Amino acid sequence: MEYERVKVLIADQFEQSGRDGLAALGCEVVFDPSLTPETLPDAIANLDPEVLVVRSKKVRPPAIDAARSLKLIIRAGAGYDNIDLPAATAKGVAVCNCPGMNAVAVAELVFALLLCCDRRVPDQTLELRPADSGGSGGGGGGGWNKKEFAKARGLKGSTLGVVGVGAIGRAVIQRAKAFEMDVWAHSVNMTPERAESLGVRCGGRTRQDLLAMVARCDAVTIHVAGTPESENMCDREFFDAMKPGAYFINTSRGSVVDESALADAVRSKGIRAGLDVYRGEPSEGKSDWTTPLAALPGVYTTHHVGASTDQAQNAVADEVVRIVQVFQKTGQAENKVN
Repeated sequence: MEYERVKVLIADQFEQSGRDGLAALGCEVVFDPSLTPETLPDAIANLDPEVLVVRSKKVRPPAIDAARSLKLIIRAGAGYDNIDLPAATAKGVAVCNCPGMNAVAVAELVFALLLCCDRRVPDQTLELRPADSGGSGGGGGGGWNKKEFAKARGLKGSTLGVVGVGAIGRAVIQRAKAFEMDVWAHSVNMTPERAESLGVRCGGRTRQDLLAMVARCDAVTIHVAGTPESENMCDREFFDAMKPGAYFINTSRGSVVDESALADAVRSKGIRAGLDVYRGEPSEGKSDWTTPLAALPGVYTTHHVGASTDQAQNAVADEVVRIVQVFQKTGQAENKVN
Protein backbone atom coordinates (compact mmCIF):
# COMPACT_ATOMS: atom_id res chain seq x y z
CA MET A 1 0.00 0.00 0.00
CA GLU A 2 1.69 3.22 -1.17
CA TYR A 3 1.11 6.66 0.27
CA GLU A 4 2.57 9.45 -1.84
CA ARG A 5 1.24 12.17 0.44
CA VAL A 6 0.02 11.62 4.00
CA LYS A 7 -1.84 14.26 5.97
CA VAL A 8 -0.56 14.43 9.54
CA LEU A 9 -2.32 16.34 12.31
CA ILE A 10 -0.03 17.15 15.24
CA ALA A 11 -2.38 18.08 18.08
CA ASP A 12 0.24 18.67 20.77
CA GLN A 13 3.63 20.25 21.34
CA PHE A 14 6.16 18.63 19.01
CA GLU A 15 9.76 19.38 18.11
CA GLN A 16 10.51 21.47 15.03
CA SER A 17 12.96 18.79 13.91
CA GLY A 18 10.09 16.32 13.78
CA ARG A 19 7.84 18.68 11.85
CA ASP A 20 10.65 19.33 9.38
CA GLY A 21 11.29 15.59 9.08
CA LEU A 22 7.63 14.90 8.27
CA ALA A 23 7.58 17.69 5.70
CA ALA A 24 10.71 16.23 4.10
CA LEU A 25 8.79 12.97 3.63
CA GLY A 26 6.25 14.89 1.58
CA CYS A 27 3.61 14.85 4.31
CA GLU A 28 1.02 17.58 4.63
CA VAL A 29 1.60 18.65 8.23
CA VAL A 30 -1.00 20.51 10.30
CA PHE A 31 0.45 21.62 13.64
CA ASP A 32 -2.08 22.83 16.21
CA PRO A 33 -1.00 22.26 19.83
CA SER A 34 -3.85 24.50 21.04
CA LEU A 35 -6.38 21.74 20.36
CA THR A 36 -8.07 20.28 23.43
CA PRO A 37 -9.77 16.91 23.94
CA GLU A 38 -13.05 18.78 23.41
CA THR A 39 -12.04 20.54 20.17
CA LEU A 40 -10.11 17.61 18.71
CA PRO A 41 -13.18 15.83 17.24
CA ASP A 42 -14.14 18.84 15.08
CA ALA A 43 -10.53 19.30 13.97
CA ILE A 44 -10.31 15.68 12.89
CA ALA A 45 -13.65 15.87 11.11
CA ASN A 46 -12.64 19.04 9.25
CA LEU A 47 -9.02 18.20 8.44
CA ASP A 48 -9.53 14.47 7.79
CA PRO A 49 -5.95 13.37 8.63
CA GLU A 50 -4.55 9.91 8.05
CA VAL A 51 -2.14 10.25 10.97
CA LEU A 52 -2.69 11.89 14.37
CA VAL A 53 0.28 12.70 16.63
CA VAL A 54 -0.18 13.56 20.32
CA ARG A 55 1.90 13.66 23.48
CA SER A 56 -0.23 14.01 26.62
CA LYS A 57 -3.44 15.12 24.90
CA LYS A 58 -6.35 12.77 25.58
CA VAL A 59 -7.79 11.10 22.49
CA ARG A 60 -11.30 10.04 23.44
CA PRO A 61 -13.95 8.07 21.49
CA PRO A 62 -15.62 11.20 20.00
CA ALA A 63 -12.32 12.19 18.34
CA ILE A 64 -11.82 8.69 16.93
CA ASP A 65 -15.46 8.43 15.83
CA ALA A 66 -15.09 11.72 13.94
CA ALA A 67 -12.32 10.27 11.78
CA ARG A 68 -12.95 9.19 8.21
CA SER A 69 -9.44 8.54 6.88
CA LEU A 70 -7.51 8.11 10.13
CA LYS A 71 -5.24 5.07 10.00
CA LEU A 72 -2.64 5.79 12.66
CA ILE A 73 -2.44 7.50 16.06
CA ILE A 74 1.12 8.00 17.28
CA ARG A 75 1.79 8.72 20.93
CA ALA A 76 5.01 10.76 20.94
CA GLY A 77 6.25 9.05 24.08
CA ALA A 78 6.33 5.68 25.79
CA GLY A 79 2.95 5.39 27.51
CA TYR A 80 -0.35 5.43 25.66
CA ASP A 81 -3.01 5.48 28.37
CA ASN A 82 -4.22 8.90 27.15
CA ILE A 83 -5.54 7.20 23.99
CA ASP A 84 -8.74 5.15 24.06
CA LEU A 85 -7.43 1.85 22.69
CA PRO A 86 -10.78 0.02 22.46
CA ALA A 87 -12.29 2.87 20.45
CA ALA A 88 -9.29 3.01 18.13
CA THR A 89 -9.27 -0.76 17.67
CA ALA A 90 -13.00 -0.84 16.92
CA LYS A 91 -12.45 1.83 14.26
CA GLY A 92 -9.51 -0.05 12.74
CA VAL A 93 -7.03 2.65 13.75
CA ALA A 94 -3.55 1.50 14.76
CA VAL A 95 -2.05 3.08 17.89
CA CYS A 96 1.74 3.30 18.06
CA ASN A 97 4.16 4.63 20.65
CA CYS A 98 7.86 5.51 20.91
CA PRO A 99 9.25 3.20 23.60
CA GLY A 100 12.67 3.77 25.09
CA MET A 101 13.29 7.17 23.51
CA ASN A 102 12.88 9.04 26.80
CA ALA A 103 14.29 6.43 29.17
CA VAL A 104 17.45 8.32 30.07
CA ALA A 105 15.55 11.57 30.66
CA VAL A 106 13.13 9.90 33.08
CA ALA A 107 15.95 8.05 34.85
CA GLU A 108 17.77 11.35 35.37
CA LEU A 109 14.67 12.84 36.99
CA VAL A 110 14.37 9.78 39.25
CA PHE A 111 17.75 10.61 40.72
CA ALA A 112 16.93 14.31 40.98
CA LEU A 113 13.89 13.33 43.06
CA LEU A 114 15.85 10.79 45.11
CA LEU A 115 18.41 13.45 45.96
CA CYS A 116 15.64 15.89 46.86
CA CYS A 117 14.24 13.30 49.26
CA ASP A 118 17.65 12.67 50.79
CA ARG A 119 19.11 16.19 50.85
CA ARG A 120 15.87 18.23 50.93
CA VAL A 121 17.18 20.59 48.27
CA PRO A 122 13.88 22.41 47.60
CA ASP A 123 13.33 22.98 51.33
CA GLN A 124 16.81 24.44 51.68
CA THR A 125 16.27 26.72 48.68
CA LEU A 126 13.01 28.07 50.11
CA GLU A 127 14.59 28.53 53.56
CA LEU A 128 17.34 30.73 52.13
CA ARG A 129 15.09 32.67 49.74
CA PRO A 130 13.89 35.98 51.22
CA ALA A 131 10.18 36.09 51.91
CA ASP A 132 9.75 39.19 49.73
CA SER A 133 11.74 37.77 46.79
CA GLY A 134 8.62 37.32 44.65
CA GLY A 135 8.41 34.59 42.05
CA SER A 136 6.13 31.57 42.05
CA GLY A 137 7.85 29.83 44.97
CA GLY A 138 7.77 32.58 47.57
CA GLY A 139 10.38 32.36 50.30
CA GLY A 140 11.02 31.15 53.81
CA GLY A 141 12.40 34.38 55.18
CA GLY A 142 16.04 34.17 54.17
CA GLY A 143 17.18 32.27 57.25
CA TRP A 144 20.39 30.24 57.64
CA ASN A 145 19.42 26.89 59.16
CA LYS A 146 22.33 24.54 58.60
CA LYS A 147 21.56 22.70 61.83
CA GLU A 148 18.20 21.59 60.43
CA PHE A 149 19.47 20.50 57.01
CA ALA A 150 22.84 18.97 57.86
CA LYS A 151 21.13 15.58 58.21
CA ALA A 152 21.00 13.13 55.32
CA ARG A 153 21.56 9.42 54.95
CA GLY A 154 23.29 9.50 51.57
CA LEU A 155 22.48 7.17 48.70
CA LYS A 156 25.70 5.14 48.60
CA GLY A 157 25.16 1.68 50.06
CA SER A 158 21.40 2.15 50.46
CA THR A 159 18.95 -0.37 49.01
CA LEU A 160 16.91 0.67 45.98
CA GLY A 161 13.91 -1.32 44.78
CA VAL A 162 13.09 -0.87 41.08
CA VAL A 163 9.55 -1.91 40.16
CA GLY A 164 9.38 -2.55 36.41
CA VAL A 165 12.46 -3.19 34.29
CA GLY A 166 11.54 -1.86 30.87
CA ALA A 167 13.78 0.68 29.18
CA ILE A 168 13.33 3.24 31.96
CA GLY A 169 13.79 0.75 34.78
CA ARG A 170 16.99 -0.51 33.17
CA ALA A 171 18.27 3.07 32.77
CA VAL A 172 17.58 3.65 36.48
CA ILE A 173 19.44 0.46 37.40
CA GLN A 174 22.47 1.57 35.39
CA ARG A 175 22.59 4.92 37.21
CA ALA A 176 21.94 3.37 40.61
CA LYS A 177 25.09 1.30 40.17
CA ALA A 178 27.05 4.51 39.57
CA PHE A 179 25.70 5.74 42.91
CA GLU A 180 26.89 2.44 44.46
CA MET A 181 23.42 1.48 45.58
CA ASP A 182 22.32 -2.08 46.34
CA VAL A 183 19.65 -2.66 43.68
CA TRP A 184 16.72 -5.06 43.79
CA ALA A 185 14.32 -5.42 40.85
CA HIS A 186 10.75 -6.66 40.60
CA SER A 187 8.64 -7.26 37.48
CA VAL A 188 5.91 -9.61 36.32
CA ASN A 189 8.49 -11.69 34.46
CA MET A 190 11.44 -11.42 36.85
CA THR A 191 13.48 -14.56 37.43
CA PRO A 192 16.79 -15.12 39.21
CA GLU A 193 18.39 -15.57 35.79
CA ARG A 194 17.07 -12.26 34.51
CA ALA A 195 18.09 -10.48 37.69
CA GLU A 196 21.59 -11.87 37.28
CA SER A 197 21.72 -10.63 33.69
CA LEU A 198 20.77 -7.15 34.91
CA GLY A 199 23.32 -7.26 37.71
CA VAL A 200 20.68 -6.83 40.44
CA ARG A 201 19.09 -8.84 43.22
CA CYS A 202 15.89 -10.69 42.35
CA GLY A 203 12.77 -9.01 43.74
CA GLY A 204 10.49 -11.67 42.29
CA ARG A 205 7.35 -11.50 40.17
CA THR A 206 4.36 -11.95 42.50
CA ARG A 207 2.54 -9.50 44.73
CA GLN A 208 4.00 -11.12 47.84
CA ASP A 209 7.47 -10.88 46.29
CA LEU A 210 6.87 -7.18 45.71
CA LEU A 211 5.85 -6.53 49.30
CA ALA A 212 8.83 -8.50 50.59
CA MET A 213 11.18 -6.46 48.39
CA VAL A 214 9.62 -3.16 49.45
CA ALA A 215 10.05 -4.09 53.13
CA ARG A 216 13.83 -4.35 52.73
CA CYS A 217 14.40 -1.23 50.59
CA ASP A 218 15.49 2.24 51.67
CA ALA A 219 13.96 3.66 48.47
CA VAL A 220 11.50 2.37 45.88
CA THR A 221 10.98 3.71 42.35
CA ILE A 222 8.04 2.78 40.12
CA HIS A 223 8.33 2.14 36.36
CA VAL A 224 5.23 0.30 35.20
CA ALA A 225 2.65 1.13 32.54
CA GLY A 226 -0.67 2.66 33.51
CA THR A 227 -2.96 -0.31 32.93
CA PRO A 228 -5.99 -1.79 34.72
CA GLU A 229 -3.61 -4.38 36.21
CA SER A 230 -1.37 -1.70 37.74
CA GLU A 231 -4.23 0.44 39.11
CA ASN A 232 -3.49 1.20 42.79
CA MET A 233 -0.49 -1.14 42.80
CA CYS A 234 0.96 1.14 45.46
CA ASP A 235 -1.89 0.90 47.95
CA ARG A 236 -2.16 0.93 51.73
CA GLU A 237 -0.70 -2.58 52.00
CA PHE A 238 2.26 -1.46 49.85
CA PHE A 239 3.01 1.60 51.99
CA ASP A 240 2.49 -0.36 55.21
CA ALA A 241 5.25 -2.70 53.98
CA MET A 242 7.73 0.14 53.39
CA LYS A 243 10.36 0.98 55.98
CA PRO A 244 9.66 4.05 58.12
CA GLY A 245 11.46 7.02 56.56
CA ALA A 246 11.98 5.30 53.21
CA TYR A 247 11.81 7.19 49.91
CA PHE A 248 9.10 6.61 47.31
CA ILE A 249 9.54 7.78 43.70
CA ASN A 250 6.85 7.68 41.02
CA THR A 251 7.56 8.88 37.48
CA SER A 252 5.27 6.35 35.76
CA ARG A 253 1.53 7.11 36.03
CA GLY A 254 -0.62 8.61 38.76
CA SER A 255 -3.11 5.75 38.54
CA VAL A 256 -0.51 3.39 40.02
CA VAL A 257 -0.72 5.08 43.43
CA ASP A 258 -3.47 5.26 46.04
CA GLU A 259 -2.72 8.89 46.91
CA SER A 260 -4.68 8.80 50.17
CA ALA A 261 -2.61 5.83 51.36
CA LEU A 262 0.59 7.62 50.34
CA ALA A 263 -0.44 10.76 52.23
CA ASP A 264 -1.13 8.71 55.35
CA ALA A 265 2.28 7.02 55.02
CA VAL A 266 3.98 10.41 54.73
CA ARG A 267 2.26 11.59 57.90
CA SER A 268 2.50 8.43 60.00
CA LYS A 269 5.73 6.78 58.84
CA GLY A 270 7.85 9.70 57.66
CA ILE A 271 7.90 8.42 54.10
CA ARG A 272 9.40 10.97 51.74
CA ALA A 273 8.13 11.03 48.18
CA GLY A 274 9.31 12.35 44.83
CA LEU A 275 6.42 12.55 42.38
CA ASP A 276 6.22 13.55 38.72
CA VAL A 277 2.74 12.13 38.00
CA TYR A 278 -0.64 12.39 39.71
CA ARG A 279 -4.25 11.28 39.53
CA GLY A 280 -6.40 13.76 37.63
CA GLU A 281 -3.49 15.82 36.40
CA PRO A 282 -4.42 18.18 33.53
CA SER A 283 -3.30 17.49 29.98
CA GLU A 284 -2.86 21.21 29.29
CA GLY A 285 0.52 22.86 29.60
CA LYS A 286 -0.75 25.36 32.19
CA SER A 287 -3.66 25.11 34.63
CA ASP A 288 -4.79 26.19 38.09
CA TRP A 289 -4.73 22.53 39.15
CA THR A 290 -2.59 21.31 42.05
CA THR A 291 -2.25 18.14 44.12
CA PRO A 292 -2.91 18.01 47.88
CA LEU A 293 0.24 15.89 48.18
CA ALA A 294 2.35 18.96 47.39
CA ALA A 295 1.35 20.51 50.73
CA LEU A 296 2.87 17.67 52.75
CA PRO A 297 6.35 18.04 54.24
CA GLY A 298 8.78 15.62 52.66
CA VAL A 299 6.92 15.42 49.34
CA TYR A 300 8.76 16.80 46.31
CA THR A 301 6.78 17.38 43.16
CA THR A 302 7.43 18.08 39.49
CA HIS A 303 5.05 18.73 36.59
CA HIS A 304 5.08 15.41 34.66
CA VAL A 305 8.30 16.50 32.97
CA GLY A 306 10.24 13.23 33.16
CA ALA A 307 10.55 13.01 29.38
CA SER A 308 10.91 16.75 28.84
CA THR A 309 14.53 17.19 27.88
CA ASP A 310 15.73 18.39 24.49
CA GLN A 311 17.60 15.11 24.02
CA ALA A 312 14.54 12.98 24.73
CA GLN A 313 12.10 15.05 22.69
CA ASN A 314 14.38 15.10 19.66
CA ALA A 315 14.75 11.32 19.90
CA VAL A 316 10.97 10.92 20.15
CA ALA A 317 10.48 13.23 17.16
CA ASP A 318 12.92 11.16 15.12
CA GLU A 319 11.01 7.99 16.04
CA VAL A 320 7.68 9.55 15.03
CA VAL A 321 9.16 10.46 11.65
CA ARG A 322 10.45 6.91 11.25
CA ILE A 323 7.04 5.43 12.07
CA VAL A 324 5.33 7.70 9.54
CA GLN A 325 7.96 6.89 6.91
CA VAL A 326 7.40 3.15 7.31
CA PHE A 327 3.64 3.68 7.19
CA GLN A 328 3.97 5.91 4.13
CA LYS A 329 6.00 3.30 2.25
CA THR A 330 4.40 0.07 3.39
CA GLY A 331 1.13 0.84 5.18
CA GLN A 332 2.53 -0.99 8.23
CA ALA A 333 2.26 0.38 11.77
CA GLU A 334 5.55 0.18 13.67
CA ASN A 335 5.43 -0.16 17.48
CA LYS A 336 1.73 -0.97 17.32
CA VAL A 337 0.16 -1.49 20.75
CA ASN A 338 -3.40 -2.52 19.79
